[in-house]
Amino acid sequence: MKLYTISGLGADEKVLEKLTFNPEIEIVHIPWLIPDLDEDFHNYVSRMSEFINDSEDFYLLGYSFGGIIVQEIHKLKPAKKIVILGSIRCDAEKSKLIIAGQKTNAVRYIPLRIFNDKSTLFYTFFRRLFDPKNPKLTQYFRVKDPYYLKWSMDKVAHWKFDKIPDVIQISADKDIVFPIKNSQPDFVIKNATHLFPVTKAKEVSEILKMIFV
Repeated sequence: MKLYTISGLGADEKVLEKLTFNPEIEIVHIPWLIPDLDEDFHNYVSRMSEFINDSEDFYLLGYSFGGIIVQEIHKLKPAKKIVILGSIRCDAEKSKLIIAGQKTNAVRYIPLRIFNDKSTLFYTFFRRLFDPKNPKLTQYFRVKDPYYLKWSMDKVAHWKFDKIPDVIQISADKDIVFPIKNSQPDFVIKNATHLFPVTKAKEVSEILKMIFV
């Protein structure tokens, strides 16, 4: 069985590489595409879904923003099972910070140059959100196109979605990107931040081996 994975905003497959699965599972990582200028979110999701062969059964796994994307892909190409890591199942689970960004359209007014990886302001904000104590944080986030980063953050802020039945949610108790107090996850990883697929890979892997069989 193929398991298609999508990593978090700005991250490549490295952020998921410590996770292990049952030997019967074939992992296919879907890379981030750079959105076209003013591209519609649903058109972007459709392009991302083109990596998936739906002529046979498959699983979906998404981390953070990738969790949002796999749920959208499921509408177009239904998966046998969906797991989201450090993500949300509907817009009602957004944090106050994200809701504020939605109401004010804040991201759209931020200059594109702020999203440059050499920007101290962006790096500081990024690090505080994900894991302020992890000195190796930037090695996991290597998709640095400024337009992609700004576009993606705006889409997260404005995402509207109703819960899909049977989406399995795994969250960290110290996640400040998507706080668990706003949701009811199926599994909670203790003493972990948003970067838990890296820092708690063994524990997460044991859960995933029970799900993807």
